[in-house]
Amino acid sequence: MGMQDILGVVLGGGRGTRLWPLTKLRAKPAVPIGGKYRLVDIPVSNCLHSGIQRVAILTQFNSVSLHRHIVQTYHFDLFHPGWVQILAAEQTLTSADWYQGTADAVRKQQFEIQVTGAEDVLILAGDHLYRMDYAQMAAFHWDHQADITLAVKPVGDAEAGRFGLVKLEPDGRVTSFAEKPRTQAERQAYALREDPLAPYYGSMGLYLFKAHVLESLLKTPYDDFGSGVLPSALEGHRVFAFPFNGYWEDVGTIRAYFEANLDLTDPDPAFDFHEENRPIFTHPRFLPGTRTYNVNLDRALISEGCLISGADIRHSVIGIRSQIGEGAEIRDSVVMGADYYESESRRKIEGAPPIGIGPGSSIQGAIIDKNARIGRDVTIRPFPLGHSFDGERFSVQDGIVIVPKHGILEDGTTLAPDVKPS
Repeated sequence: MGMQDILGVVLGGGRGTRLWPLTKLRAKPAVPIGGKYRLVDIPVSNCLHSGIQRVAILTQFNSVSLHRHIVQTYHFDLFHPGWVQILAAEQTLTSADWYQGTADAVRKQQFEIQVTGAEDVLILAGDHLYRMDYAQMAAFHWDHQADITLAVKPVGDAEAGRFGLVKLEPDGRVTSFAEKPRTQAERQAYALREDPLAPYYGSMGLYLFKAHVLESLLKTPYDDFGSGVLPSALEGHRVFAFPFNGYWEDVGTIRAYFEANLDLTDPDPAFDFHEENRPIFTHPRFLPGTRTYNVNLDRALISEGCLISGADIRHSVIGIRSQIGEGAEIRDSVVMGADYYESESRRKIEGAPPIGIGPGSSIQGAIIDKNARIGRDVTIRPFPLGHSFDGERFSVQDGIVIVPKHGILEDGTTLAPDVKPS
């Protein structure tokens, strides 16, 4: 038994409501991160570096761009046994329903999983940022003769309500599982670690199943792993927890996504895409180097293919093909860039500003999605923390202003807490 006998399954079929409006036109795993990558690149790269050569990605909503990215990125030659493929939700003679949850998504693709002949199935989420050698988890799984192994990390009280918490025996066997306990009293029973800053073990949403055990458990009526399958599996199955102490971040909310991106601009970021030995793979675009003229940069992550003139950019991520005009100021923001270059003579939307950030614009505390058109002298300022609403041309989520993909802000527009949007 080895890593070649494991099938990686990335869950990417949900609506991604917590990342709205970034998921308005794309699946959650297709959301860009770090200027040039997609969220799905994280688990797929971890699989390939760990020796897992077969990866299935389960999709459902807004999956066109995700399909395109997978097809364009992950190629294996004819003499290589590996593959990365899409398993899309579909109507069949036995089911006409969409995926009803994480476990139901795997249940509806059980036949495709069985035909791979995999001995073990590794279930992964599509909205986490981390590096992990799954081979270490697999060795733990096999050494303990586990039916199920779930990865866990130390968590503090402030974030414990977002995790499934586990009780463990000294050998790592799980004796109890509570999915996102809401009250302090519920959580206290799981405070088993001696570290007062992180007294709990929280599930990372990463599960390794013996394939036949997974098949058996999916015959139960539960639609989700955390709230149904895993608690029910504790009786009658050997369930163990594999502790992980490295960097791991759930970027499934706008605030977490925003802050994780900005953290990449730190001199020594907790997660670093500049990793020599275990790089994150993505679609090779063959773009030219970025050109800058009279630009001030500080703690800025600039992707390739950009044209930046006379701008001041600080603590921000600038995505591929970004075009930023003279005198623009960008602070504490994520600018995703563009899918294509647009010359003045080929303007696709007559009368609208060109794609990019217009001259004299001042952007702070914002996410500017791909292909957005920000005109001249536009001003964007963050709203109070926790403030959320959807406007016609923009959204505010937890105080962060988001201009959606293909969004347009005309010259002179101001989006700020003390200015009523026109």
